[in-house]
Amino acid sequence: MWIQPEEVLLAGALWVSERANPFFVLQRRRGHGRGGGLSGLLVGTLDVVLDSSARVAPYRILLQTADSQIYWNIACGSSRKEITEHWDWLESNLLQTISIFDNDEDITTFVKGKISGIIAEENRLKQDEEQEEDSGKFREAELKMRKLFGMPNEEKLVNYYSCSYWKGRVPRQGWLYLSVNHLCFYSFLLGKEVTLVVPWTEVTQLEKNATLLFPESVRVSTRHTEHFFSVFLNINDTFKLMEQLANIAMRQLLDNEAFLADRSLPKPCKTLKNVSALKRDFDARAKNERYRAMFRLTQDERLDGHTDCTLWTPFAKMHVVGQLFISNNYICFNSREEDLCQLIIPLREVSIVEKADSSSVLPCPVSISTKNKMNFLFANLKDRDFLVQRISDFLQRTPDSWTSDVSPLALIGHSVCNSEPCFCLFFLIPPLTYSSPRHLSFQASSSAGGLPTASQGLLQLYHQDTAEDLGPKAMKEKMKEESWNIHFSEFGRGVCMYRTSRTRDLVLNGIPERLRGELWLLFSGAQNEMASHPGYYGDLVEQAMGLCSLATEEIERDLHRSMPEHRAFQNEMGIAALRRVLTAYAHRNPGIGYCQAMNIVTSVLLLYCTEEEAFWLLVALCERMLPDYYNTRVVGALVDQGVFEDLTRAFLPLLYEHMQDLGVISTISLSWFLTLFLSVMPFDSAVLLVDCFFYEGIKVIFQVALAVLHDNMDALLSCNDEGEAMTILGRYLDNVVNKQTVSPPIPHLHALLTSGDEPPPEIDVFDLIKSSYERFGSLRSDVIEQMRFKQRLKVIQSLEDTAKRSVVRAMMTESAFSIEELEELYCLFKSQHMTSCYWGSTSSAAERHDPSLPYLEQYRIDPLQFSQLYAALAPWTCGGHTSTLSARLFRLLDQNQDGLVNFKEFITGLSGMYHGDMTEKLKLLYKLHLPPALSPEEAESALEAAQFFTEDEPKGRHTDKKTHTSCFQHVVVVISQPDLHEVKDYRYYLRMWAKENEPKKETIKDLPRMNQEQFIELCKTLYNLFGEEPLEQELYHSIATVASLLLRIGEVGKKFTNGGKKTETAAPAPPPAQTASVSPLGEDEPAEGASAEAQMCRALADAQLEPGAPQTSDEEIKDDTSVSSYSMVSSGSLPCEDITDEAVLVGGSEQRRGSVLDVDWSITFEQVLASLLTEPPLVDFFERKMDIQAKMAACKAQRAVERQTSSTSDHELTQHST
Repeated sequence: MWIQPEEVLLAGALWVSERANPFFVLQRRRGHGRGGGLSGLLVGTLDVVLDSSARVAPYRILLQTADSQIYWNIACGSSRKEITEHWDWLESNLLQTISIFDNDEDITTFVKGKISGIIAEENRLKQDEEQEEDSGKFREAELKMRKLFGMPNEEKLVNYYSCSYWKGRVPRQGWLYLSVNHLCFYSFLLGKEVTLVVPWTEVTQLEKNATLLFPESVRVSTRHTEHFFSVFLNINDTFKLMEQLANIAMRQLLDNEAFLADRSLPKPCKTLKNVSALKRDFDARAKNERYRAMFRLTQDERLDGHTDCTLWTPFAKMHVVGQLFISNNYICFNSREEDLCQLIIPLREVSIVEKADSSSVLPCPVSISTKNKMNFLFANLKDRDFLVQRISDFLQRTPDSWTSDVSPLALIGHSVCNSEPCFCLFFLIPPLTYSSPRHLSFQASSSAGGLPTASQGLLQLYHQDTAEDLGPKAMKEKMKEESWNIHFSEFGRGVCMYRTSRTRDLVLNGIPERLRGELWLLFSGAQNEMASHPGYYGDLVEQAMGLCSLATEEIERDLHRSMPEHRAFQNEMGIAALRRVLTAYAHRNPGIGYCQAMNIVTSVLLLYCTEEEAFWLLVALCERMLPDYYNTRVVGALVDQGVFEDLTRAFLPLLYEHMQDLGVISTISLSWFLTLFLSVMPFDSAVLLVDCFFYEGIKVIFQVALAVLHDNMDALLSCNDEGEAMTILGRYLDNVVNKQTVSPPIPHLHALLTSGDEPPPEIDVFDLIKSSYERFGSLRSDVIEQMRFKQRLKVIQSLEDTAKRSVVRAMMTESAFSIEELEELYCLFKSQHMTSCYWGSTSSAAERHDPSLPYLEQYRIDPLQFSQLYAALAPWTCGGHTSTLSARLFRLLDQNQDGLVNFKEFITGLSGMYHGDMTEKLKLLYKLHLPPALSPEEAESALEAAQFFTEDEPKGRHTDKKTHTSCFQHVVVVISQPDLHEVKDYRYYLRMWAKENEPKKETIKDLPRMNQEQFIELCKTLYNLFGEEPLEQELYHSIATVASLLLRIGEVGKKFTNGGKKTETAAPAPPPAQTASVSPLGEDEPAEGASAEAQMCRALADAQLEPGAPQTSDEEIKDDTSVSSYSMVSSGSLPCEDITDEAVLVGGSEQRRGSVLDVDWSITFEQVLASLLTEPPLVDFFERKMDIQAKMAACKAQRAVERQTSSTSDHELTQHST
């Protein structure tokens, strides 16, 4: 490519001149191409270690003048072809022009100006395309990665790092390339080249460790090997990026979500050196995830920026140091000291943003007021003007920030300030209401229909008629309510409440029943989602009403199993509310639909919340707080189960070893996490854990689970089997009681497990929660997320292995491949599917992967991917004809015609080619040349021929058909007459129905006839099939003989049919004996009006064959037709592109030469099979057993997991390619 002219002082250093003229020099990098010796090896090593651009562009063109010692680099190229094109252009366009210049400086100026103009024109043409944000150095590295590892342009490099790769005990210094879908490493040291390519989807473990042998290293594990990388400049940055890329790959395996770059990222002020746009995207994603997790915000919330500041806290009368975060819908604050103060201000609540007076005590303050009359004062802001401007920009985009009558921003005036002018932004916004007309539509319709759950929780409905309780428990409940009211008066109420350690203490003491729904919504972040989607739930209920699906069937089955012990769900009102919420969520998120345990959690939510609130709490649980818990494979719960095992090993090592031997941890923890202890603990106790969960997140569940194991450690250590341990834990959880509850006791339906007559001791749930914080309160959410990542890799790869084993077991009975071969084929098939997910395909990834389908049908590939696998694995390769044969096989296997083939269909086709007997192989080959395998584009007359053979019989034969039909009807009537009085019972009809629905095994007689054009396509395939066979000439000779014989048979059959048409009206029907004697040579139904011998002789004579052909033996026919050892085809001069020029076309009449195809001509599969059986070379070829192992090994080698080769020159590569 042309480059901006760069000055070069030493033109000969490390470069070899290959072409030269008085003005230009074409040079090749020393060590690239042929030869080079020791100096070439050293130069190549330096280029790799120093990341020289010469590794990507080993050719260049220099501008030189006679009197100057300075050269100018004006072009570079990655291949000889590219640089030669530039050289030819210079010689033809510039050489003559600059030869007339007298001054060397004028020559240099002219050439530099010309090259700069060419580059400017190229850039102008690219303006309509996507603008490059990456630096030139990074684009160079990306080109280098694609060249080194054979990656297409769709593969995007994220970042690259200098490091050492440990191959055995020897470190290889090189470059680690992290692309979106692959981890790649390249090293070239003194002629030894190391290339490593690991798809992220194959990574099972990522670990950063420091050992004596591998200091500060990263270990990347796959199913079969481990790779160690060390000597990083910034190992933490590298490892975080690796984690992100591996996470994206796991998401791809889980639900087929391919990576999509964020095109809306703000452009940097200047191009950052060695930092790609994708790297900025990944950094932004990581920050967004931390921000959303910290403040429980929705998945579409994106952080705009953050800055250090102080917040005035009126309850503590002090300024708290922390960070201010601004996003598109929220202003958030988090104190530097943990649990000191946290604040969330939705922009929909903001009414005034004001720059207050600045002073030495309070520098650069900003005051924010909300609609509920709360004021927040931030100070010590570094760039206050920019911050206020960003907030005002976001406020303008906020839907609730203006009405149609009022301007969104009103500049009221300036504050009095001696140091600098300050202004105040007033947003005249009416008080926020969640009851827009659309939102009220559901409530109105619900009320009209008598659905009180639209406005109240189920507990409120059942308690409203009961007399007021004045007992000690009720008084304690009122004291709790009063404590919260005092907290609200001090810290605020609603979304903008200050959240401090005092808030957490109140939560741990139990939320009052009347406030539980409100505070669950607040702490989970569900209130924000509900406020920003008014009317959404009502619309979902209407849309989902009456729809039937697998999810709705499962919901109906589980409705009456949801807390049946609670009276709220012992009548239709509670059941109907639960049905609406679960069905609405299944309609919102069909990827999850419905999973067992969702009914238990949702029924608890409905006790304290309205239907809409319960719905949004369920959304928060399934999509944010418990990610992937409730999908079809409960991946999230399995991941947390693994995290729990790691925590048990860290905190309770003795117990962990014993529990692992018993296999208890994996058994107990799944139900604990899926239902948040609601299914294993009395309701009044478990609901307090739900209080803590909505405030603290999943860490509370881990803490309590560890506390349960700790309290039962001695008893568990003495257990001898799993059942005994389960009994101990079940009895313990059954007796966790809440002594402060005011609700009537709810019987717990968990099995009452007691030992002997002594009642088990009761455990106060508040003591359990307190001990969990005291012993295991050091758990941090960020540590849990790190552990989740590690376990997610293990769990998803384990599920993939399970899927593979299931597929292999299912296919064992349907194919002749061994278990090992099926496993390898499954891996290659899945790898092809995954590759297409990120390198483009004719169909979307979601269409080709449906997790709800059986394992055999989950992964599907389209024609392009199928053709690649076919070319690599199929035994029938036909050179240039291979793609055509692949497309036909794809259409044949694609039975539902959706343009996709699953693994089962793929193996069916492959197994027929490898392990079928000769008849099966020939049947498959025969069907590949009939519709639907043969497309109309390939054989234009195939449809016409099919219509010909399926249309009504000729008039002359219609009478005969009628006779046969009437005879058949007569026979049926005679046979069935004696049974008319019998009445068939239902079992007879069931048997008949079952028999009709049985899949009928296809026989060779069921195959349709083949017309002339389809036969020609079959001949093309056969001629191309034997190109690489040792007995190529003998096979060509046999095919010529068979083709000639089959063509003659088709001509004979045509003459029988034509003869019958001419004479059947005048001649009587032939006797059955004549029919039997003629049918093997012609049609299934013989011609009428002549003897078989005479008919045959006349037909052969018309076909220009010897008159004695009926008596000629097969060997004589073979000898007569062996005109050449090259390819031979019968039937006139027919178009056959793939047949060689030397092919001899024999047979057929002169009048048909060069004419249209004969639609009367046809043959059957039996005739094809019989003809091929006469040729031993063909019989040997189709009966030969073929091994797929070599093909699979070659296919895996193409995907090169690791290879070590010497440097190969361009000349050698060219030789290999030709």
